[in-house]
Amino acid sequence: MSQPTASSTTARPFQGAIGVFDSGVGGLSVLRAIRAALPHEHLVYVADSGHAPYGDQSEAHITQRTLTVGNWLAEQGVKGITIACNTATVVAAKALREQTHLPVVAIEPAIKPAVALTRSGVVGVLATRQTVQSVAVARLMALYGAEKRILLQGCPGLVELVERADLHSAETEALLRQFITPLLEQGADILVLGCTHYPFLRDTIQRLAGQSVTLLDPAEAVARELARRLADSSGLTPHTEQGSVQFFTSGDVAQVQTVMSHLWDAPLTVRALP
Repeated sequence: MSQPTASSTTARPFQGAIGVFDSGVGGLSVLRAIRAALPHEHLVYVADSGHAPYGDQSEAHITQRTLTVGNWLAEQGVKGITIACNTATVVAAKALREQTHLPVVAIEPAIKPAVALTRSGVVGVLATRQTVQSVAVARLMALYGAEKRILLQGCPGLVELVERADLHSAETEALLRQFITPLLEQGADILVLGCTHYPFLRDTIQRLAGQSVTLLDPAEAVARELARRLADSSGLTPHTEQGSVQFFTSGDVAQVQTVMSHLWDAPLTVRALP
């Protein structure tokens, strides 16, 4: 990504908007929750699809991409940033908060509420390999899971399937079954969707897990926290305004636009990240 020019920085085209980004298209699940909770806000969504998936990358690479996209959003004038990517959160949210004066709201696996809800005492966490191996997840387990059994399941390949909008194929179902079955066999009655791509696979996951298993997606909690932070700082957009959404990607624009339109359930326009 090129550095912003002085004129583009001065223009600050996203002044007062909320920046939301993910390694790819998965963060649309969080964007949808934010849009529902804050319909008057102007939103800017960045899918870093040219560098996805983050889950199989090094921590250094994930941090570099998080800082690059986050700082670009800040330079364009956003009033807050939402990291709609669990992997970016657990690896690089601290670094981004240290580099920007803006409020940064970040998603993380819903281990705390899962521990509170489980009846069997066994919680399964579906996430990328980087997320399940992270210090941040180990901290969440230590804080909230001492008296419960928390099973971490890395799910390589799922992000790539969602990035292609391949949600219902036999390949997708077989891969999900491979990841979910061991958790169910060990008694998990809660499955945490620890990657923002996974809510787009929710119907198949629920069917495979059965209706007695609860799926947890923290997107709505992120939207509520964002709304609280903006309200506390008097940063909410007046209700007289009609909110808008702009979409950008570092990947192939035509391909990403097709996939995002499918996942968003409406035609949308995606522009190339400068």
